[in-house]
Amino acid sequence: MNNYANKQEFILNQITNSFQRHNFSGHDLSEIDLRGLDLSGINFIGADLRGTNLSGSILTRANLSGANLMEASLCGANLYEASFCEANLINADLRQANLCGSFLWRVKLIGSNLWGTSLCGADLREADLTEAKLIEASLIEANLMRANLTKAKLCGAILLEANLSEANLTSADLTWANLTKTKLSKANLYQTNMIYAKFRDTIMPDDTIKEPQIVISY
Repeated sequence: MNNYANKQEFILNQITNSFQRHNFSGHDLSEIDLRGLDLSGINFIGADLRGTNLSGSILTRANLSGANLMEASLCGANLYEASFCEANLINADLRQANLCGSFLWRVKLIGSNLWGTSLCGADLREADLTEAKLIEASLIEANLMRANLTKAKLCGAILLEANLSEANLTSADLTWANLTKTKLSKANLYQTNMIYAKFRDTIMPDDTIKEPQIVISY
């Protein structure tokens, strides 16, 4: 049995052991196949999860703060109220994942794929979403205050009542985005593409309120 198989078997045995399954803090779990497992409430603080496959797994209320999930796959995973504070999710695959109510303060999501992901009520303050794909993502009531969304793709994203105060949206693509009651106070909209974006009671960078309309050009 090779080292990878030994590592895989050891990790799975720990996960299924009710006496040990709650703490993987600082563990090396890189490149492991953890698809479809129930990992809810488990402690992964500072764990190495680079390239790990967590597609379809249940990680509700799990703690992944400071974990390295670079290029990990979390496609379709249930991450409800999970904590990713200051975690590394660079180039991670989070398509169709449920991140509602999750804690993503200062998380690195550079180049990550969040196509169709649910981020309702998520805390993304000061998160780095440079060049992230948030196409058709649901960000209802999400907190993106001071987040970096430079060159991020938010085409068709729903930002109803989201807070983007002081966020950097330089060269971001908000085509067809729903900005109803979105807060953009002091946000940087330099070269932001907002063609066909929907505005209704939107608070703009200068704190004026934009009346209901669809922007043809911006």
